[in-house]
Amino acid sequence: MANLLSRLVRRAAPDTKAAPVPGLGVAFYGEGRPSWTPRDIGALAREGFQRNAIVHRAVRLVAEAAASLPLGRVGESAAGPHPLETLLARPNPRQGGAGLLEALYGHLMVSGNAYLQATGLDGVPRELHALRPDRMRVVPGPDGWPVAYDYAVGGRMLRFDQVTEGVAPILHLTLFHPTDDHYGLSPMEAAAVALDIHNAAGAWNKALLDNAARPSGALVFATAAGSTLSDAQFSRLKGELEANYQGAGNAGRPLLLEGGLDWKPLALSPKDMDFVEAKSGAAREIALAFGVPPLLLGLPGDNTLANYAEANRAFYRQTVIPLVRRTAEALAHWLAPAFGPIRLEPDLDAIEALAPERESLWRRVQAADFLTEAEKREAVGYGPR
Repeated sequence: MANLLSRLVRRAAPDTKAAPVPGLGVAFYGEGRPSWTPRDIGALAREGFQRNAIVHRAVRLVAEAAASLPLGRVGESAAGPHPLETLLARPNPRQGGAGLLEALYGHLMVSGNAYLQATGLDGVPRELHALRPDRMRVVPGPDGWPVAYDYAVGGRMLRFDQVTEGVAPILHLTLFHPTDDHYGLSPMEAAAVALDIHNAAGAWNKALLDNAARPSGALVFATAAGSTLSDAQFSRLKGELEANYQGAGNAGRPLLLEGGLDWKPLALSPKDMDFVEAKSGAAREIALAFGVPPLLLGLPGDNTLANYAEANRAFYRQTVIPLVRRTAEALAHWLAPAFGPIRLEPDLDAIEALAPERESLWRRVQAADFLTEAEKREAVGYGPR
């Protein structure tokens, strides 16, 4: 192999003459090692959310659906909006409530972590801001629990001390991670292998379109012993291949061979690789990690109206509503020192996909003559009159 490589290198060098071996075709291939996306927030955001349509749509679908659910008090009879509801409706001068929550849920889906900063006056929060997870670092105390958060921005490091009276400056939301005490596990990290396969399949397809004249194989020069290609013939053959068969515009153009040349393919075709099925399978794994039915992402399958309605209901019941409820609970607990005990719940009546279920519940409750009016209101999720 060393002699073969040296002959090839000498042929490629302009100041070295070396005759090729008669009747020999050369191609390079080998068993490579997979190159996986690094498990850090920046790499996952670039390779996933920014460069993969399935991840991008799944994150936006979860974040937008969750942010569209209004959060309200439960079991409160006081008239008028609560100060906490007013703060959540207009958290800061740049964003509305839906915009802040969409950023919060988006960070949670991409990195497994989300951070909210509370700024206020006299211990009462006046503004809420979503901070980037890639800039935040947890500072654990002697007992292992976080005592502060360091936030790097503008070349400076800001420290938020959590051991304070009243509302802590930072709310840290995480997705469950079995082996990390402080940071959450991103769905994208769990689907990183499928993500790399999906991205590699797209890059391979793009390269095939851009370089259709150079499929994996070898041109074999098989003639009488002792006969070789001259340097002029070699240069002319190489030039013709690059000029007439390379590029998307030459895709599928037949290869014209002469003078004893023969083409020997050495790679699997897209059909042999089961290319489409492999990419589709990777896309379904990504959707599974995010809890989004593949049907909602436009992936091929049982695309019927009835199946779409069922998938939409399952998406809200199994993914969106649990996420919103645990976020609402964390918000209420975090801000309780300033606003007092309060219970926040998403308004399920605002979910059009669940309208048939709610209508069925109302009919059953209305027909229950053994319930009082207060019990009926409580059964359908409303507080006392």
